[in-house]
Amino acid sequence: MTNNDDKLFFAPEEKITQSVEKSYWKVLIVDDEPSIHDVTKFALKNFVFEGRELEFVHAYTGEEAKSILLKYDDFALAFIDVVMETDRAGLDLIQFIRSDLKNRMIRIVLRTGQPGEAPERKVMLDFDINDYKEKSELTTQKLFSTILTSLRSYRDLESLNNNRKGLQRVIESTGEIFRPTMLQGFIQGVLEQLLALLNLEKNSIYAHCDGVAIEQNPTQKRMEVVAATGSFQPTIGKYADENLPKEVVAIMQEALITKSLIVRDNEYVGYFQPTPEREDVIYIRANDNMSEDDSDLVKLFLQNVSIAYENALLKDEIEGTQRDMVYMLGEAIETRSKETGNHVRRVAEYSYLIAKGLGMTEKEAEILKVASPLHDFGKIGIADSILHKPGKLSDEEFDVMRCHASMGQQLLERSNREILRAAAVVAGEHHEKWDGSGYPKKLVGEEIHIYGRIVAVADVFDALGSRRSYKEPWPIEDILALLKRDSGSHFDPSIIDWVMNNIDKMAEVTARYPDDSVVHS
Repeated sequence: MTNNDDKLFFAPEEKITQSVEKSYWKVLIVDDEPSIHDVTKFALKNFVFEGRELEFVHAYTGEEAKSILLKYDDFALAFIDVVMETDRAGLDLIQFIRSDLKNRMIRIVLRTGQPGEAPERKVMLDFDINDYKEKSELTTQKLFSTILTSLRSYRDLESLNNNRKGLQRVIESTGEIFRPTMLQGFIQGVLEQLLALLNLEKNSIYAHCDGVAIEQNPTQKRMEVVAATGSFQPTIGKYADENLPKEVVAIMQEALITKSLIVRDNEYVGYFQPTPEREDVIYIRANDNMSEDDSDLVKLFLQNVSIAYENALLKDEIEGTQRDMVYMLGEAIETRSKETGNHVRRVAEYSYLIAKGLGMTEKEAEILKVASPLHDFGKIGIADSILHKPGKLSDEEFDVMRCHASMGQQLLERSNREILRAAAVVAGEHHEKWDGSGYPKKLVGEEIHIYGRIVAVADVFDALGSRRSYKEPWPIEDILALLKRDSGSHFDPSIIDWVMNNIDKMAEVTARYPDDSVVHS
């Protein structure tokens, strides 16, 4: 459902100077008699409900009304005449609204000057309308009562709908919270859910104060907006002190200093601290002063959110630590093999790119990205005399070296953790070949797990393009020529096709992680 926030435009870097815009209840009048439009407007010209006046939109035929409703879906109420260009134009319009547009929100009042054409009992039973009035009985008082009842009903439906949307967003975000980008979605959903609970206007903001986030000055604490609604929405991702009204910044800073909630007239500022390093503030402005019940509801809600958010941050921190440990372990193994630099990081990024390019889900691609650095985990069990031998390996020594694949799989598959189980597959199958000539199991084609097939390409692509003690990096043309030559024998042809068509994306990873720097996420 849209709202009147669309009426005010903010340039991407423009500072907001007006934080609350004037909003209206939109009313559609559909009648072929101009005098009916004039009388309705005059009778309701001073009508105000919950601080909002009426905004009238006029249509003089059913077809004209359909065009308007196709363009705008934020009408609270429609007064519809029955007889216009046809005897049942109004009834056809109601059917269009409810069945074709599937708009169950708008309140519909059917008005007729010819009740015989549309008997009240039959129309009320057969059509989804909210009221039936004869034009002769629409006095100023009855118009007032009709529109007040209709708007109350619309308000309650709107509140329920917003509640559902906010709750759905919280559920969706928490379901995928393992993704770092989902933390912001979780916070945005929390804000929308709270607004729906309180049936507030949508000018609200959620911000956090985090000193360590400012790289250029780690000791300076600044508020960064991480979620917002209504006219504050353009400020997401920006600093509060540069983009929000001074009075809003002042009351939020007051909450940070006092470390307590503030309820002042129609403004609410909630404070909570999910971790020792993080402080959070939620700011809400309503049309009317908040009741004590509303304030208590916000307090209770934020207490529960604080616990949930702390758990989400903790989960994110734990998984970030796990990723770093996997990368460092992979790098340690490569260092022992005299293959230093960012090899495992690049293999991880290449594997993620290929997985996404082949249509795998975000979760599958992310698991492969984290698991792939352990592709040579089994080398931890290979003797230094073989691992570091400067010359060519004998047949017996090469057989021992080949054991690192099955050894790595056996070590890693002892765990029931999803990422380590995936790493076991990668370690055991990344030396298999499409034609069955690989090792250790001589698997053929799709018998090889897709994770093993992807890492096989990523590993070779990076190894050929990297400097080693025994070789210089290959030119990209030579690497592509080898991949093309071995497509269908060593490598899965579909993976090679994707790499050939997306070499620019592979090159971006190569440039981002050169061997002279090691980066952890």
